[in-house]
Amino acid sequence: MQTHAIQLDEFDQEMATTRRLLERVPYDRGSWKPHEKSFPLGFLAQLVAWMPGWIANSLREPDLDLANVEGYSYQTTEKLVADFDQHVKDARAALAAVTGDSLDEQWALKHDDMVLLESKRGPVVRMHLRHLIHHRGQLTVYLRELDVPIPSIYGPSADER
Repeated sequence: MQTHAIQLDEFDQEMATTRRLLERVPYDRGSWKPHEKSFPLGFLAQLVAWMPGWIANSLREPDLDLANVEGYSYQTTEKLVADFDQHVKDARAALAAVTGDSLDEQWALKHDDMVLLESKRGPVVRMHLRHLIHHRGQLTVYLRELDVPIPSIYGPSADER
């Protein structure tokens, strides 16, 4: 029996929900933040769009070096969704292909020569999904503050019953 890091039906459900939320991000409000210490809306949305790519990286590569990662920028909603869709496609393919004992291989998060985190692939991938869900939750709060209707996530929202 093949063991997946994340069950594919669960991944598909979480990604569909996340996509519905990203589709509602008002790109013209990208620099808005709910508090001076908060991340801008556009950067938070971009982070959420990128995060499925972390799953693909963690399954296919031995590490991720943050020194080589592009910085945040403000993107149109269409670009965010297109990037998200590509990352989801890559992540789903990696989830389907990398199973069993391969999930016990080590993976590292680095910044140049400094190792920030090292763990087995399987737990890292599940951590990435939880991390994405956390930031998706933040995004719902940002959108609520901007009076953007929130889609159903795990059940009806105040805007969609």
